[in-house]
Amino acid sequence: MASQANRGRWDVLARVRIALDALDHLVGGLGTSVLALATLFFLLGTAVLSLVGVGMVLAPTTLRMLRVVADRERARLSRRGPEIIGPEPLPDTLHAALRDSTVWRELGWVACHATLGLVLGLASLTLPLDIVHDTSFPLWWKAVEGTSSASSSFAFWTVDDWPGALLVGLTGLATIVVTVVVMPGLDWLQAWPGTKLLAPDRGTDLALRVVQLTATRAAALDAHATELRRIERSLHDGTQNRLVAANVLLGAAQRALARDPASAKQILDRAQDATERALAELRGVVRSILPPVLTERSLPDALSALAADCPVACSIDADVPDRQAVSVEATAYFVVAEALTNIAKHSNAEHATIQLRRRDDRLCVDITDDGRGGADERIGSGIAGIRRRVEAHDGTFALSSPAGGPTVLTVSLPCAS
Repeated sequence: MASQANRGRWDVLARVRIALDALDHLVGGLGTSVLALATLFFLLGTAVLSLVGVGMVLAPTTLRMLRVVADRERARLSRRGPEIIGPEPLPDTLHAALRDSTVWRELGWVACHATLGLVLGLASLTLPLDIVHDTSFPLWWKAVEGTSSASSSFAFWTVDDWPGALLVGLTGLATIVVTVVVMPGLDWLQAWPGTKLLAPDRGTDLALRVVQLTATRAAALDAHATELRRIERSLHDGTQNRLVAANVLLGAAQRALARDPASAKQILDRAQDATERALAELRGVVRSILPPVLTERSLPDALSALAADCPVACSIDADVPDRQAVSVEATAYFVVAEALTNIAKHSNAEHATIQLRRRDDRLCVDITDDGRGGADERIGSGIAGIRRRVEAHDGTFALSSPAGGPTVLTVSLPCAS
């Protein structure tokens, strides 16, 4: 019974987290929907002015504005799901641009997102405000008794007694349940026009996918060769040297047995110490290939161990109910390990956060620190190594690190089962 209660509690928390993620996405969609609304007005104004010839001059600029806003939505949708590859640049002439099917799909999207997307984004903000208003209503209704403010967010009656105030509070609690249930659906509905209309043509997508997979294969081979060189270097420079030293000491101890047995014991002690160090380094190399904690426990547990060992205060926010493929978990583990190493060495950060989520068929890892920023993968090999490892697994990598911080590293790995 206790395990079932715990499982039910975790299910509720998981649903709340999903609803909060959906709210975050809806608010982001609200921003692009405002841009889409402004673009739609420009498009309508350009169409009207075209009747007198002026709009023909404005049309190229308006279409470029449409492309910029659509690209922002592509980037937003790509951060939370499969990457939406942007189209080729707009044709040079207006006639060629109007014959481009991508432009017409973007026109359809801007009309949908400026209307439906805006309404859904505003609703996503209204629901939390209504929850705060109604749940706290019994605490302050006396101060506004008899005014238009003394009413529920979803009703048109004025509250003038305690039973009515408590009913408004219960309405707020019911709204919380409704919000948790409907918020993911609103999120999906807001994103749906963009995923359908802003994606490239199937043939274009296939051609780009072939190029991407070719590059991914090359990155995988490079990453494999780099990993082999790292293992060989670790074995050669560390373990092999320890074993050679132990072998030399054992030879010296064998020769000393005949002439000075007392000194032979000291030499054997040194040989044993060298052997133990070699074993410790060998275990370290084995753990760097595939950490045993991933097999024995889970990815969130493994990341918690990394966070505990990090000299920078680090918190873990993991919501991955099922195990993923071993290669996916190993890649995510090494990405976090390398990122925390970089944070500890270079960022001067006081706190870091690791967020782990399963979104559709992808495992998403977001690593944020409050350091000085300015991280650049062209300087040093750490961040570039993370990119190579991620791209070798056909994943996506993004780094945002403005001067002054914060630094946000986002990795998405395919994990369809």
